[in-house]
Amino acid sequence: MTGQGFIATKEHRRFVEFADAVRRQHTIGICYGQAGIGKTLSARRYANWHKAQKLLEEWGPREDSDHLVYAALSRSRTVFYTPAVLTTPKQIHADLEHISTRVSICVDQHLEKIGKKTGCPAGMSKHVELLIIDESERLSATALELLRDRYDRDNLALILIGMPGIEKWFSRYPQLYSRVGFAHEYRPLEQEELHFVLQRRWHKLGHALDPEDFTDAQAIAAVARITRGNFRLIDRLFTQIDRVMKINELNIITDDVIEAARSTLVIGIS
Repeated sequence: MTGQGFIATKEHRRFVEFADAVRRQHTIGICYGQAGIGKTLSARRYANWHKAQKLLEEWGPREDSDHLVYAALSRSRTVFYTPAVLTTPKQIHADLEHISTRVSICVDQHLEKIGKKTGCPAGMSKHVELLIIDESERLSATALELLRDRYDRDNLALILIGMPGIEKWFSRYPQLYSRVGFAHEYRPLEQEELHFVLQRRWHKLGHALDPEDFTDAQAIAAVARITRGNFRLIDRLFTQIDRVMKINELNIITDDVIEAARSTLVIGIS
């Protein structure tokens, strides 16, 4: 699961089930996991933000192809939002109103096209059912109270995404925490999925991966030990593997190549 080629892993499917449950029950959900394992990509995919972000941000002249975006937003009914480091609660409120209104307008356009639009528009964000906030550690106490208030007033489902420990941090805010319906841990890739991802990586570099081959098995073990199933680290490692192979004119990915690539990376505690 990367920005370039999305892979629907087991963890992504678990996230979709979690988000569907939060949305269906109009509750608050907390999703936590280590950095780089795919939380943000799963959330963006669920919200169809990879299709809609450009249109929602530019909001320029419309094209016929925009109806595909309207339809995608109509299916997800979700706003994905990442607060900046220094964003104030007032700005968060303004940003959410702004994005929610644009998403609702897009959904209205889709409903009108398929002949299901009924009545006059009510609230400006009437079609939004779920709000996903990424990087929730950046939220101040006032911003959390703002979101809790919006959850109460608008009957809006809410998912807060962050690093391990946010579920305990939120417990300091009883008004918010008492409304949490689900907590979901996003886990790294398991061994079978890692093999699947590595087959695609090998292929992208012009090679075939054979787990029964001793050299490939050693290479797989090296990648698993270094990355521990972390998507972002796999991306970074393979960028360096490609570089090492080109510099040394190599045509086989060995554990020595992987160790050479690993030596160029700064890998933090995971």
